[in-house]
Amino acid sequence: MASIPTLALNDGRQIPQIGYGCWQIAEAQAPTLVTQAIMAGYRLIDTAAAYGNEAGVGRGIRESGVPRDEIFLTTKLWNDRQGPDAAKAFEESRKKLGLDYVDLYLIHWPCPQRRLFVQTWKAMIALRDEGKIKSIGVSNFTDEHLATLIGETGVTPAVNQIELHPSFQRREARGSNAARGIVTEAWSPLGQGKLNDPAIAAIAKAHGKSPAQIVLRWHAQIGDVAIPKTSSLQRILENISIFDFALSEDEMTKIETLDDPNGRIGPDPATFC
Repeated sequence: MASIPTLALNDGRQIPQIGYGCWQIAEAQAPTLVTQAIMAGYRLIDTAAAYGNEAGVGRGIRESGVPRDEIFLTTKLWNDRQGPDAAKAFEESRKKLGLDYVDLYLIHWPCPQRRLFVQTWKAMIALRDEGKIKSIGVSNFTDEHLATLIGETGVTPAVNQIELHPSFQRREARGSNAARGIVTEAWSPLGQGKLNDPAIAAIAKAHGKSPAQIVLRWHAQIGDVAIPKTSSLQRILENISIFDFALSEDEMTKIETLDDPNGRIGPDPATFC
């Protein structure tokens, strides 16, 4: 079983550097796939209310037989529950998961036009203080959103989960997060399967690894957390097997050249809600 490095959060806790992402995993599939991931060595499991699979994810965690305190579970608050509904929405997620607490709860999108993310954050701080959430964070927040959140509450998110992959490397966002003591977590870390670049293929051949393993190793070496999603047991095993080799400085530089300012796959956080 793979041994997964962890990164320190600003609240004194640790987060595994690679996890199993549950986006687009059907509720019926989730128990089996989550259990397989945990048996393969994953300890970070990432879901969200919007994914519609929290009950299946929670069941998979319970059926794995691994002690609850060894699992780091993340879920997220969807946009339409920001504001006065935030605490109720969290409790609904917790009940679906069938767990006593959540390790990390995130605001899924800032939805700045609704002007509710500060109120939502205050509710999450209270839930953390009650022990229902161990760590609190955000997803898809820009530096401007973070400045507002921290300025109005004095509480810095532990994590900012953002779109990040070789075609959209987010150097400025990563630097901003790091300067604030926030861990960057990458969603769509493989660029939703865009792994056909010749440079990545050549590096993969040199190491006897798959292109996906090269990209995930790149994430590990730039210091973020990656949560690849797959429904394949072979890829579940493959994606976690990235800690027995290292990319050279030259290989890292070659991957850095793949950055594209127009490489975004998902929505723009400044306007999406």
